[in-house]
Amino acid sequence: MARQSTQLNQGWTFRQHQGPSTEWLPVEKVPTQVHVDLLANKKIPDPFVDLNERAVQWIGYKDWEYQVTFTHEEASSQAENATRDLVFSGLDTFATVYLNGDKILEADNMFVSYRVNVTDRIKAGSEENTLRIVFRSAIVRGEELIEEHAGEHNFLVRQTERSRVPVRKAQYNWGWDWGPILMTAGPWKPVALETYVARVDDVWAQSNVSEDLKTVSGFLFARVGGELSPPDDQVSLTLSMDGKTVFQQTVDVASAEDGLVKVPFKLEEPKLWYPRGYGSQSRYQLNAKLHRKASDAGEIDSLVKLIGFRRTELVQEPDAYGKSFYFRINNVDVFAGGSCWIPADSYLANVPPERYREWAKLVAEGNQVMLRVWGGGVYEEDALIDACDELGILVFHDFQFACASYPAYPSYLKTLEVEARQQIRRLRTHPSVVIWAGNNEDYQVQERYKLDYDLENKDPESWLKSSFPARYIYEHFLPKLVEEEDPGKLYHPSSPWGDGKPTADPTVGDIHQWNIWHGTMNKYQEAANMGGRFVSEFGMEAYPHLSTTRRMATDPGQLYPGSMVLDAHNKAIGHERRMMSYVVDNFRPRHDLGGYTHLTQVVQSETMRAAYKAWRRQWGSPGARRCGGALVWQLNDCWPTVSWAVVDYHLVKKPAYYAIARALRRVDVGVCRTVHDWTQTGSWVDENSGLVTGQVDHTLAARKGTFDVWVVSSATEPVELRLVVRFISVRTGKDVVEPIVNPGVVVAAANSTTDVLQGKALPPSVPHPEDLATKPFSLSDYDPYVVHATVADAATGVVIAADTAWPEPIKYLDLSNRGITFEVSPAGDEVVVEAEKPVKGFVFEEVEGLRLSDNGFDVVPGERQVVKVGGALKAGELLWTCVGAEDASLKIGQSPASSLARR
Repeated sequence: MARQSTQLNQGWTFRQHQGPSTEWLPVEKVPTQVHVDLLANKKIPDPFVDLNERAVQWIGYKDWEYQVTFTHEEASSQAENATRDLVFSGLDTFATVYLNGDKILEADNMFVSYRVNVTDRIKAGSEENTLRIVFRSAIVRGEELIEEHAGEHNFLVRQTERSRVPVRKAQYNWGWDWGPILMTAGPWKPVALETYVARVDDVWAQSNVSEDLKTVSGFLFARVGGELSPPDDQVSLTLSMDGKTVFQQTVDVASAEDGLVKVPFKLEEPKLWYPRGYGSQSRYQLNAKLHRKASDAGEIDSLVKLIGFRRTELVQEPDAYGKSFYFRINNVDVFAGGSCWIPADSYLANVPPERYREWAKLVAEGNQVMLRVWGGGVYEEDALIDACDELGILVFHDFQFACASYPAYPSYLKTLEVEARQQIRRLRTHPSVVIWAGNNEDYQVQERYKLDYDLENKDPESWLKSSFPARYIYEHFLPKLVEEEDPGKLYHPSSPWGDGKPTADPTVGDIHQWNIWHGTMNKYQEAANMGGRFVSEFGMEAYPHLSTTRRMATDPGQLYPGSMVLDAHNKAIGHERRMMSYVVDNFRPRHDLGGYTHLTQVVQSETMRAAYKAWRRQWGSPGARRCGGALVWQLNDCWPTVSWAVVDYHLVKKPAYYAIARALRRVDVGVCRTVHDWTQTGSWVDENSGLVTGQVDHTLAARKGTFDVWVVSSATEPVELRLVVRFISVRTGKDVVEPIVNPGVVVAAANSTTDVLQGKALPPSVPHPEDLATKPFSLSDYDPYVVHATVADAATGVVIAADTAWPEPIKYLDLSNRGITFEVSPAGDEVVVEAEKPVKGFVFEEVEGLRLSDNGFDVVPGERQVVKVGGALKAGELLWTCVGAEDASLKIGQSPASSLARR
């Protein structure tokens, strides 16, 4: 008989366990979590709105139970030797499971799936079976575990509170600096009843791509279980692509050791899987079929997976900058520009597969090539990883530990081993998953609290007796499991990790650069000097678009910057002063919600431009890869909030998303001014070196600056370009000097940075300090200008990239009356934006379901910004604003009413 699976997803009820009411309430469907069901039954207010998060904290301290009744009509007609299993794909988290009153399972790990043989307990025919699950409070149980192991460990945390540390559950449920405290419970993944005689549990490949990429060889595996009948039972393993079989072998299960079937294979001229932009995302279909020969039974069970072959290296070699850290896929060096990923929702049971695919599409459409799955959430869903496979997005996946000192007592290691093996096995067939990291920032916790961490001690057993026992997990236990389950898979002990040096060391490993926003709150303009070998976290906060912010508060009186509700929806410590500091450093402050939102978005966008441009420039050339990648914190939100996300909870993109997309296009141009026009410190400071190069006595001092222009390319062949550099007056929109028009072809070196102009003198925009001794300074003497660079395809003349360097800070500039005009296509699917004078931070206000090809850009005279429009709005319905516009929500065709300077 073939395996049959019945999803137990309907007919469930729930209630508070031993609560004040015995009433069972209906559950719409399973998977689910308790907040979802309480909200559906109108027992709680929506925690995503107003201050309601505070009103639902009691839920996390209570126990909950779920129940369903079902029949097993087909049981009586099945083969006598059939096995019946209840399969729990995920229980959140401490769960006791009863079938018809008998306890059949004690679960303690949200990340583990459970299979329970219930053949002797299930009632056949029309008799009803009752399945009941009691979920204990993870907070209460966490505190109990701390007390039970108080003499063994310190349970230190840097984020939220300690009861999370001994609990194998998504850590962000305890709240984080971007998410609410919502302590979930329930059957968060499917529950099914399976009936079978024998089954295929898993199928996978272990492979090696030859150095010349001409062959791939290794082993195909299948794991089978149940009542097997050797030598009658056989397993066929098949590799195929596009309907064509390229390898097939059938073996008797008698040859399987402990149910493991293993066959060698070799393919000539394989089609390889590449990251997006570097080649195709070829995948083979790997099929395992369990069948019985000389019998009417035929196929008993089968399992199909899509797999990809690729050669993967993490290049860590000594060089002029320390020790490199970058990825090489199929012999191609890859600059890993991308994002960090947090869980897609506070209620993960609510997220459908298509929503994960939409997120992955945003990564790909934003020219990003890597997604880092953060260690305080969950091992991500197959739907997300499948989409990354299909779209060519590399996945850097943390094991689920974050910002704490975790224990390593025997029972903890026991459940962790089951968790890790299951998750490594689940994800090992995905070509997108290229590296595992042991944790997120746990070594930083050791540094912060100065715990016992002897780098010279290499004895794992002694680590268990130290105040940092989790070192045993990260440097011994997990890498051992990875090698056993997925030999050759890249493993990195932590993110960040300094390979024996402090985690902030920029010369080795990866770093989390939080001295922008957190820490010393450096200016974002200093990003070029704040990089590392691989920047796996950095970020800047911004408000989401107004369409999302308005959904956070039901009281219109709370829709102003810094209101109680909006502050409650921003979990970052010190966000009020940090966000405002970056705004007032650079722009004339606005205090209305629309205006302030726009300025925070421009600050975030400018931070992304500064960082990605600078660090991608440091990609350099083969043998001199100073920076191997940059991952913004963060791509997404788990609820409607104000955070570092570049796309909000409702998949509405902030301008920063587009700034990243522009910086990561296949061929990009960058321009920077090595000094700015003004100083208020009396010192002349070189922006690149940070060195004081002179002193002046004037509060406002004119300086002779320089500028650089470079091109960076991820193309695997040289690209021929034409370069134009213009110097355009902010006041008049006219070129202040003749443009630099490169008379020849600029050749962008393959997969490298090409410096085109370095240290070129800027035209003067104000009198030099020596002139001020004989002539009083007047602001009318100041004629600030932008440096604007474009590169065009040398053969077609089509502009493929542009960049603009402004005189900073922007707040010193009068950006009123820009002469902005629009041309809307008859179909409403395109709008062209032009301007008579340079425009800073032009932003269309976005809403859920709107699709724009670009946003948050600068506009310079003589150029047309063409934006494709689709989805929720037509082009003529768009609202817009820019720096210097008095109104934060102008309609297409409407110009600012008056000068920003007059307010």
